[in-house]
Amino acid sequence: MRRRDFIQMAGLGAGAMVLPFTGFGHEIDPARMLVPLMDVSQKKVLTDVALNTAKSLGATYTDVRIGRYLNQFVVTRERKVQGITNTESYGAGVRVIVNGTWGFAASNDVTPEGIKKTAERAVAIAKANSKFQKEPVKLAATPSYGEISWKTPIVKNGFEVPVKEKVELLLNANAKAMENGASFVNSLMFLVNEQKYFASSDGSYIDQDVHRTWPNFQVSMVDRASGSFKTRSAFSAPVGMGYEYLDGNASDKIQAPGGVILYNNSYDMVEDATMAALQAKEMIAAKSVEPGKYDLVLEPSHLWLTIHESVGHPTELDRVLGYEANYAGTSFLTFDKWQSKKFKFGSDAVNIVADKTQVGSLGAVGYDDEGVKCKKWDIIKDGVLVNYQATRDQVRLLGQNESHGCSYSQSWSDVQFQRMANISLQPGKQPLTPDQMIAGVEKGIYIVKDGSFSIDQQRYNFQFGGVLFFEIKNGKIAGMLKDVAYQANTQEFWNSCVQVCDERDYRLNGAFNDGKGQPSQSNAVSHGSATTRFNGVNVINTGRTI
Repeated sequence: MRRRDFIQMAGLGAGAMVLPFTGFGHEIDPARMLVPLMDVSQKKVLTDVALNTAKSLGATYTDVRIGRYLNQFVVTRERKVQGITNTESYGAGVRVIVNGTWGFAASNDVTPEGIKKTAERAVAIAKANSKFQKEPVKLAATPSYGEISWKTPIVKNGFEVPVKEKVELLLNANAKAMENGASFVNSLMFLVNEQKYFASSDGSYIDQDVHRTWPNFQVSMVDRASGSFKTRSAFSAPVGMGYEYLDGNASDKIQAPGGVILYNNSYDMVEDATMAALQAKEMIAAKSVEPGKYDLVLEPSHLWLTIHESVGHPTELDRVLGYEANYAGTSFLTFDKWQSKKFKFGSDAVNIVADKTQVGSLGAVGYDDEGVKCKKWDIIKDGVLVNYQATRDQVRLLGQNESHGCSYSQSWSDVQFQRMANISLQPGKQPLTPDQMIAGVEKGIYIVKDGSFSIDQQRYNFQFGGVLFFEIKNGKIAGMLKDVAYQANTQEFWNSCVQVCDERDYRLNGAFNDGKGQPSQSNAVSHGSATTRFNGVNVINTGRTI
């Protein structure tokens, strides 16, 4: 999905949700979404046309991706439906290496003749580019998997659920928020289905069916007497699951500190909207924070964004090398730090992994867009930087012989490149609950849900806000705070990590719209953690006037 299209559609980065934008593809009847366009055997025939054509023209490597990308948006505001949009994008992309040089071409003409012309164009582009290539592309070997398939393990296909049912859910959530005093409420249901077929000259033919679901809302409370307002966003997470995520199972509800209800593998949208209105009112009346040093207890729905910005982006190898700088800049985690094998990125409590296999995560697939089987690997081990995120043409720079399997393209029409895997902080090994963690804090703040953020172009100096803030005094929650943001640099922050709750508290959150590249592309990625404590972090008051 294209990042700019997503932002135009959802407007979440600006704190609002607006009408859908149809740049994801062309609008279609929702019934069409359940009709297969082509079976696997037909796709194999077509990809073989491209593979054979490219080889006959001199390609030493070729991969072909036939993709069908389905998106559904249901958007409401208060008592009204703002928009319902169903889109489809369908076509094929061919990537080749000729004379040691990449070439790529794509077309929505998914016929033998169309595929053949696309392969010819990709070869011609590679040959033209080869005049300027200084060093030939070298790919790490990957096994031939033959004909294989992978599917997101969903229980309910969201596209089979009637739109009427989704509208009723959103409007019911809106109504509950309004009944409990909300001034404004916007809600959104976003469903994604990527039907991807990959074939390569390595001998792999991989059919994948990927599903993602994201229910979301924003509840705003306005105090007209003072002119102040607060917004509380949904405590949902975008997930690599089906519509079963909306079941709201009691077993997936978490009674968190401060009387907050959080969610794990399923979500109760109506309950959350009700609580959001009540908490937004409480946020307006909350005490403004006193600036100073605090021990921070960061809940997973907050910490995911800090992980994303300060760990995920700076460990992308192309940023480290300076090959990529769009959106998230380059990286302070330069080669010399990794080569030293002793760079203390964080404390001994910090163990961070990349994982493309985690069930329920946004980044979970069986194979990446280079046909590499996905896996899990260490990024930070006992606080030390031990690895990056790399693709087939990058890992040799690390002296490694196997791709990390983190290549992705937002669509059939865009070339695949290195994208962030699910980057997650591993839970602590000793039994520890959030309540027990808070009991050991004398002066601190408990932060729930991500908010605004700012970070420099080397991913080093940063500032993060949040949604709910609770003062901790002498081991107990002492009431709600507002106007909170914390500042640090990446290394000092992660070295201040002293405790991580155990696996019982581990949860995922993430984003549908992580932007990268030029031209820009967007991918979906999750980040997991348990509630985590950081000591002596600088907190500022964002509500002060100078």
